Amino acid sequence: MATIVNTTEEEPMLAVVRFTAELAWADAGADVAEPEVTRLCVEAQQHILAARWLDMASLMLASADLLLQSTRLPDKDKDLECILAIICNLVTKARSQDEALQIAELICAKLTHQPQDKPALRLKVIGFVTMLCFHCMRPTQGSLFSLYNLLGSPYAKAFVYKKALDLAAAGKAADCIIPTFKNVDSFISDWGIGKVEQRDLFLAAARILKDQKCMNKEYFNFLNKYLATFDGSADDADAIGDAKEEAVAAIIEFVKSSDLYQCDLLNMPAVAQLEKDEKYQLVYELLKIFLTQRLDSYLEFQSANSALLKGYGLVHEDCITKMRLMSLLDLSSRCAGEIPYHAIIDALKINDDEVEYWIVKAISCKILDCKVDQLNQVIIVSRHTERIFGMPQWQSLRAKLGVWRGNIASAINTIQANKVTDDGSQGIQGLMIR
Repeated sequence: MATIVNTTEEEPMLAVVRFTAELAWADAGADVAEPEVTRLCVEAQQHILAARWLDMASLMLASADLLLQSTRLPDKDKDLECILAIICNLVTKARSQDEALQIAELICAKLTHQPQDKPALRLKVIGFVTMLCFHCMRPTQGSLFSLYNLLGSPYAKAFVYKKALDLAAAGKAADCIIPTFKNVDSFISDWGIGKVEQRDLFLAAARILKDQKCMNKEYFNFLNKYLATFDGSADDADAIGDAKEEAVAAIIEFVKSSDLYQCDLLNMPAVAQLEKDEKYQLVYELLKIFLTQRLDSYLEFQSANSALLKGYGLVHEDCITKMRLMSLLDLSSRCAGEIPYHAIIDALKINDDEVEYWIVKAISCKILDCKVDQLNQVIIVSRHTERIFGMPQWQSLRAKLGVWRGNIASAINTIQANKVTDDGSQGIQGLMIR
């Protein structure tokens, strides 16, 4: 015969309160512990009956530090994860967005306190909150709001993720948060957050990536995103000065990288301010050389500022290699499809027998597509990477598309005209046969 056991959603919460209370008073003796445990359980029941979920969260989180420090838990990490997940679930019971946000703030404040202690576990729990934020089901008729809908404001959705970034940085648990960075753009699109909030998010991500091995390109990308949030408007006047160090870092990363040959840094207000900055003026000049000039300009700069380059960790030989490729791109943009060997020799400062080596290197870097005409000592360029892709490049692309469109239209007209002629000829032949 089956036995029916009455259960409620509140039982896990009461179980957590009882468990933590017994743990807290375990050393006090039964006479002292039992009344205190009962008092806390009664208080929890009152909060549940009155639907005071914020007070319930405060009560349950009060002993969170004790749980994190306790040596009495047999399977500490799993017990903690389970308990904290139950506490997090309180957010889904909130009666308003404001209450849900307050509960989320309480949880995040507790989890980001002492971030060096079990940062991976803390991030996992915050990840649980974030997961609910993004993937909870829609509210059904008569049900409570899901976490995503309760935290419907842009600030609330971004709040939990930003706290996760802060915790990962402080707790040195970057590996736990970096995999989510590929989704940041879609997150921001969903959140609809403003420019300032985006800026803070990009900067936090960039700082996490800064010291990670083999992630220089990702670091540069987030620096680039951060700097792009400054548009030079009056609203940015007070904040743009704080971006100078990141602007310098982005320039150095671009110059160092053997994978980056195009960027928009030169036209960004946050970077352009360095041109008139006494401390960083030379760094801006270095960027300008790499994006608009050739090897001879770099060599002149290096001879006068070798200490500066060494101070930023730039290797002269690596800079020459990159600058030669940049010079080849400059030649490609200025020549009408054909570059003579002697022009390459002069611009790259190389010997006659090194021309094809540098052409192959440019092709392998995917910055140039061309054919080598050894007989006539020229290379025929079919595609090259633009070092800067600004308005002139867009206008050039528009002109090319216009030409292609005209050519296609002309080809279609020719085909249609030939088809009409063929149809007419076939008709005349038919009449002659009859």
